[in-house]
Amino acid sequence: MNPVDDEWTDRVVLVTGAARGIGLAVVRSFAQLGCCVAGWDLPGSDWSEAQKTSGHGWLAIEGDVSQASDWERVMAQVRERFGRLDVLVNNAGISGLIAPVARYDDAEFDRVIAINLRGVYLGLKHGGQWMSERRTGSIINISSNAGLGGGQFTVAYTASKHAVLGMTKVAGSELGRKGIRVNAVCPSPTDTAMIEELIQAQSPNDPERVHRYMTQNNPMARYANPEEIANAVRFLASDAASYVNGTSLLVDGGLSVG
Repeated sequence: MNPVDDEWTDRVVLVTGAARGIGLAVVRSFAQLGCCVAGWDLPGSDWSEAQKTSGHGWLAIEGDVSQASDWERVMAQVRERFGRLDVLVNNAGISGLIAPVARYDDAEFDRVIAINLRGVYLGLKHGGQWMSERRTGSIINISSNAGLGGGQFTVAYTASKHAVLGMTKVAGSELGRKGIRVNAVCPSPTDTAMIEELIQAQSPNDPERVHRYMTQNNPMARYANPEEIANAVRFLASDAASYVNGTSLLVDGGLSVG
């Protein structure tokens, strides 16, 4: 057995927003390493793709990441099935309404914050509590390049992703003393259903125009692939990042410097 197998075999990973997009790529990445993976997504999610690469150590869980009671239930399920938790990936998120600040819907703002921010907070809280028992673990929060900048028409999404970076720093400082590393990944637009939905909402009559604009402004002239984001997550979870804590890893193809 090679060193990579030794490192990863039987590690337990919980991924939120796991049924599609970046979350699905993360599930596949860890499953291929030999990890036991618990995937969490909304009720009625299509788990067919995740199950193809999950192997024997797979658990599909459904619920709402913004609800503390669901976190308590999920942690109990993972504990009962696997007995431990080594890696938590707080990936679940939504883009929300595309609209100017002055016309943004209040209820929609609250919904985005509940999923994108409260969901991560609850993951840090409950994941941190459990990992503290063994004084080891890695938590990776999925933020966005929007969490480092501004933009237009995505006030709730952008606010939530900025706040995720703040919580990552606080949790990294607190939990680092207990052997738990907390970091964030900040992807630029990634080739997922979510970005296609976002583009359609921005320009329903000509989505291709938005696609061209977003890719032409990137030095690599394309979106990220979900697997490329999963690679960054895997690095931060690995022993190779054993002294990386409280930081954010920008994975944007050079967009921020181009």
